[in-house]
Amino acid sequence: MPRSDRLFDLIQLLRDGRLHRAGDLGAALGVSVRTIWRDMGVLSASGLSIEGERGVGYILRQPITLPPMMLQASEMLALREGLALVAEGGGDLAGAARSLAGKLAGLAPGPRDEGEDIFATRPDAASRSQRGGPQLPVIRKAIRLREVLTVAVLEGGQLRERDIRPLALLLEGSWVLAAWVEGQGFAALGLDQVLDVVPRGVTFGREAGRRLADWRKWRAGALGET
Repeated sequence: MPRSDRLFDLIQLLRDGRLHRAGDLGAALGVSVRTIWRDMGVLSASGLSIEGERGVGYILRQPITLPPMMLQASEMLALREGLALVAEGGGDLAGAARSLAGKLAGLAPGPRDEGEDIFATRPDAASRSQRGGPQLPVIRKAIRLREVLTVAVLEGGQLRERDIRPLALLLEGSWVLAAWVEGQGFAALGLDQVLDVVPRGVTFGREAGRRLADWRKWRAGALGET
């Protein structure tokens, strides 16, 4: 069996997130324990979160693999532009976006004559604009926990504080925070408007009329979409 095929099969065995002994893995793949040790070193060096040691076993933390798939040109363009926007925005996912772009570059390289292509990773990528960086991790956590936020928003040249229910972060050419503003209604806040974010320590439920699906209907109406 070619080594590349064996490594793929090894990942499939580890995907269940359980502890596997090298002897059991070797028996399943028809190779020696020493070969499993070497393969584990290769997988770890590739960036997979493998924990374990000889004589104990190995476990794959947060196992995420994608099956083979074919992407259309328009889908690749959307993927390229989405990764570029996340990398440009800074914050907690900027580095992950550049890392993912680097992995994809070897499989589907972009046009190398386009210096702004995210797939053409450059040494100065980490020094690019950090728009929205400080707020992004706090906002993402609040969305996940459904936690009320107090945000300082720049509106018409004036700084105002609003208590909001953060519903989602969306890409509409730039980051937009979908939110329900207490006492006001739905709002689409550009991250360039949000100057400060403070968690309130209060959570909110999925209340009819104030959910993300309701926000999307409001947004479509505000943009004149049908």
